[in-house]
Amino acid sequence: DIPTMTIKSKAPLHLRHELKYAITRQEDILLAARLRKLFPHDKYADSHGSYRVSSIYFDTPRDRALRQKTDGVNRREKFRIRYYGEQANFLRLERKIKINGLCSKQSARLTPEQVQQILRGEYGFLLDGKEPLLVEFYTKLQGQLLRPKSVVCYDREAFVYAPGNARVTLDRNLRTSLYWADFLNADKLHFGVSDAMTVLEVKYDEYLPELVRMAIQLGNQRSTAYSKYVVCRKYE
Repeated sequence: DIPTMTIKSKAPLHLRHELKYAITRQEDILLAARLRKLFPHDKYADSHGSYRVSSIYFDTPRDRALRQKTDGVNRREKFRIRYYGEQANFLRLERKIKINGLCSKQSARLTPEQVQQILRGEYGFLLDGKEPLLVEFYTKLQGQLLRPKSVVCYDREAFVYAPGNARVTLDRNLRTSLYWADFLNADKLHFGVSDAMTVLEVKYDEYLPELVRMAIQLGNQRSTAYSKYVVCRKYE
């Protein structure tokens, strides 16, 4: 069984396995055609089967999250605000946790107005509703001096398979922006940082179903510690 553990909020974390592969555009084409025959798209998909993911990541003045990722620290976390599609009307604060190779994600809703407040450095409202994740974010904005660091944007095609709660995603056209203050404006120009490759991610609970394991095979691909946040930070 996947272990659970408690961090501050006393709510057990639901930890999942996560595999990442950097694949070529040609491998992407072959894999996508196979996955479309086997699995349905997730609920966010548009008529073309994909959607845009936009995130802004927070880090300390000394880039603790960035350094922990590049150093391979076994227990680490990142905070980000994210929305899907072209309209920033459904926003979430997310805390992504990695423990000994397993990952978990906690989230809380935010309004566009609240996100604008955070980007202006106005944090007091985070304590109003006593939402545990928002309160923790407040304490780390104040105590660790978390601040916006990088915009990460890409196009995602996602597939789901109920056994094992499996999810397979193809993330394409990774891009970033130097102007995080425009994060909520999807029309602002982003520049590409990784046009020649696609990131394949596979997430699952206790076991990876054999059908999914076979479907994602491309030959000699190896799991990687690829991080979109780390790649985009190189373009500051």
